[in-house]
Amino acid sequence: MIHKLSDVQSNTIGKDTNIWQFCVVLPKAKIGDNCNICSNVFVENDVVIGNNVTIKCGVQLWDGVTVEDNVFIGPNVTFTNDLYPRSKQYPEKFYKTIIKKGASIGANATIVCGHTIGENAMIGAGSVVTKDVPAGELWLGNPARFIKKIEV
Repeated sequence: MIHKLSDVQSNTIGKDTNIWQFCVVLPKAKIGDNCNICSNVFVENDVVIGNNVTIKCGVQLWDGVTVEDNVFIGPNVTFTNDLYPRSKQYPEKFYKTIIKKGASIGANATIVCGHTIGENAMIGAGSVVTKDVPAGELWLGNPARFIKKIEV
């Protein structure tokens, strides 16, 4: 289901994926099956979203972001793709950010580009991720830091 008040330009949208109102999905974006893309989400061209992904309201996925299967992205999570942004000055290539299978990112977290969040890792609400997060770990704070190992 693609809501009539969204602007979905991509033809690569999986089966049983819902895209709600006021979303924008650019033409080269790829979204898998059984995803829920809540309202006011922006998905740029060089973005891949796997299967069974939930992206809550107010999230922007910029060029270079890959989201693997079974990921949860909470409301207003912020991604970046340029470490030194300037108006009208674009890098030759954007940094890649990978959110691995089964990871969860809490509301209002910021994910600085160029990092990987490992399988089944959890990022606490409001945290700022400035380095790679290993699989199966809970990270919290600003900057985010290791809290404990978690079980799936």
